[in-house]
Amino acid sequence: MRDNDETIFEKRLAHERSVVPTIRVHKKKSETSLSLEGEWVTATLKEAAKLLEQTLATLPLEEKLTVETSSLTALDTSGAYLIEDLFRKLTSTGIQLDVAPFSSSHQTLFKEVQKHLPGCKEKVTPPPVWLLFLNRLGEKTCDMQREALFLLSFLGEVILNLGAHIRRPGLLRKVSLLSHIQKVGFQALPIIGLIAFLIGIVLVYQGAQQLKRFGAEIFTIDLLAVSVLREIGVLLTAIVVAGRSGSAFTAQIGTMSLNQETDAMRVMGLDPIRYLVIPRLLALLIALPLLVFFANIVALIGGAFMGSALIGVDFDQFFQHLNLTIKPWTFWTGMIKAPVFAFVIALVGCFEGLRVTGGADSVGRHTTSAVVKSIFLVIVLDAAFSILYSVIGI
Repeated sequence: MRDNDETIFEKRLAHERSVVPTIRVHKKKSETSLSLEGEWVTATLKEAAKLLEQTLATLPLEEKLTVETSSLTALDTSGAYLIEDLFRKLTSTGIQLDVAPFSSSHQTLFKEVQKHLPGCKEKVTPPPVWLLFLNRLGEKTCDMQREALFLLSFLGEVILNLGAHIRRPGLLRKVSLLSHIQKVGFQALPIIGLIAFLIGIVLVYQGAQQLKRFGAEIFTIDLLAVSVLREIGVLLTAIVVAGRSGSAFTAQIGTMSLNQETDAMRVMGLDPIRYLVIPRLLALLIALPLLVFFANIVALIGGAFMGSALIGVDFDQFFQHLNLTIKPWTFWTGMIKAPVFAFVIALVGCFEGLRVTGGADSVGRHTTSAVVKSIFLVIVLDAAFSILYSVIGI
């Protein structure tokens, strides 16, 4: 039993010697070397700090000093900081240090500590401008991809709710629908009519000035009819509605989200898409085609006034020539676009409104985003329609 006790005691002493941080000073002729041993960790921080003070006080001044670190059994951030502090103090006295490499794991930790010490930050070379541009472009591309996926998911929810309303018309909130038709439709007539009237005047004026050089002023009526009915009327009306009604949808629903009204609806078992999105979507699907029709008529009337004053064509001649120019598909190519544009404007406006979080600035940001995205998508879809019409020969 005694032999076993002595063996255990010797092992314990050996373990304690390996745990306690130690600095051994070796002198060989004119060379001095330090050997760092033991565990330099937070648990032994107090002993290690005292040991450093004693070593610095008794260390002979030499021009060159070798430091061995192969006997370190453990090292953490605090121990690495103490060792780096020792190296700094020795270097400040003019001693040239020759430090043997740490083990791979200790070397990584020691380098990280050196990087983050005060006054030891590495000089970071800024990347080239073209790389920053590519990085920014990549971030924006990823953001657009995420936005597209969120919008696609929202589109799926809206379509499911529309299907439920088609199967069960009683779910439709008629009072809310009529209220939104009045706001996005009838209240928009003055601004839509004014812009369309001025556009008709501008198109006839510019067309007549160019065609007069060829003696073909009469074809200004053809130019007006085709440009207004196929493109300008529906596109301009959709852009105005996106800025007026799309932004209003975002602001209204966004303010409700900010005041946690949409959360309260969900708690009560009411679906915000059914009660907030569907009435606005259906109202715009009904109102925008009517607004486009109204804008087309007013633009043609504006063109007739300008034609009478500029090229001497009275109203009877103007509308007779217009009757010969306009074909059914000239009218329907523009009108077909209106419900599609209305769906996109309402979808984006409500989508951005439901995403409002944080403070009042979020309402402004999402409202701006809704208008920009709506107008962008309207123009993209208009270009797609033009390509489609060209392919099928309309």
